[in-house]
Order: sequence, then structure tokens, then C-alpha cells
Amino acid sequence: MYTLGLALCGGGTKGLAHAGVIKFLNEKGIAPDVLSGTSAGAIVACFYAAGKSPQEIVDFFKSVYFFKWNHFSLTKGGGFIHSAMFKKYLAPVFEDRVLDDLDKKVFITATNILTGKLEVFAGDVKISDAIIASCAVPMIATPYQIGEGLYSDGAILNNFPSDVLKYSAKKIIGVYFSPKKEAKKEDLKSVMAVTSRAYDLMTSQVEIGKSGICDWFINPEELINFHMFEGKKTRMQQIYEIGYKAAKESYKQDHI
Repeated sequence: MYTLGLALCGGGTKGLAHAGVIKFLNEKGIAPDVLSGTSAGAIVACFYAAGKSPQEIVDFFKSVYFFKWNHFSLTKGGGFIHSAMFKKYLAPVFEDRVLDDLDKKVFITATNILTGKLEVFAGDVKISDAIIASCAVPMIATPYQIGEGLYSDGAILNNFPSDVLKYSAKKIIGVYFSPKKEAKKEDLKSVMAVTSRAYDLMTSQVEIGKSGICDWFINPEELINFHMFEGKKTRMQQIYEIGYKAAKESYKQDHI
């Protein structure tokens, strides 16, 4: 069994808050040795386990911006963007390495839309494949094929994979973005904003109960003011800082 686990939820660009949390963990000398991640959390988990710094994670999100709808051509049915196109951004970082090649143990969740079941990737699954499958937001990105499976966003069935670590880690840190507050009508005028709000509500009903699994639960409530398709770099930087702040303010030495 691993000593300390870190579970990272999905949330599109809001996943930059995970990098802020990791910055604080680094400052405190806290080093999780096993991670689980869904969607954006899968990206951050793999980058962290590959030895990338929080700032390098931020820079990657800012330079690529995975979730911009008009980034790719309409080349395939099932979504606005072709999921496989993400490979060209991930390949320079991970090449053909598999999850077992990372410096820390990582579990990535994705939804097999053929079987209707959650699958947890680990071991000899290619890092890029696992990330893309976990990030394929329904109707936005096309389902992604790995072997005989066809996958969409892990958030469909498990947006907060703290339970994945329940029997793998002695203690668990969990980071989850709960939409506790009501949204304002004026903030829901774009398709992206409505989709982001629906995504949050859909996943929060079941996931928030998993906070009890965690020894330290981090919930950056200020993220209610952001959506999963943020494109402005200033907004992205704010998300990163909110994650750091939430970790710092909720930290207690007896957590871990």
C-alpha cells in the first residue's frame, strides 16, 4: 500500500487549480506517491508524476488550451473536435511512454461508452491514450478508441476518483470543485457557460459524498465564478492561484 494518495477531479480549465494545490504541497515537502485523476485531473496527475513543476503545468495549459471549441476541424461525428488531435500536444511530453513509466503510480478513469462501465487505466496503457480518453467531454470531443473500447470523459461515471485510491493509499488528499452556489442568469448566456454549469451539476450530486474518503479535502469554492472553458490567460492564472490559496487555507498538520 502507498503512503499518500492525491485524487484530482475533472473540470476543464479549472484543473489549473490542481497545479496550485501541488505548488503548496511542494512548499510543505508533501509528496504523494500515488495519484488518481479524471479529465483535467488526469492531465495534471500525469504531468506531476512525470516530474513537471506546477509552473510547467500552468504553461502547458496556457499554450495549448485543450478546451477551446474552435481549435479543431469537424472531421468526425460524435463531437465538435477530434479527440485524437490532442496527441500532437501530448506526444512531445510523453512520447510513447506508458503509465508505469511515470515516477509515481497513476490511475486514470474513463467511461467506456460501449459497455457503460467505468474503466481505470494503469500499467501498460499509453499515457497519452489514457489522458485523451479521460478528457473526451461528451458532445464536445469525439469518443476515443483504445483497443476494443470506445471512451468518453471519465467524469460521466466518476469525476472525483478518491474512491480509486481507497484501498491503495494509507492517507488521501482529495481536490474537488463543487458548484455549491447558485449561478447567475447573466453568466449563462453562452453555450460554453451552460455546458460547463450542466457538467458541474451532473457530476456533483454523487461525487461530493466522496469527501469522507479523504483525510484532507480541498474544495476551492471560488471556482464557482469560473467555467471549464476559460480561455483568457489572466483568468487561468487566477484559477491556479485559487487552488494554491484553497490548499493553504485548509491545511492542518494532522491531515497527513
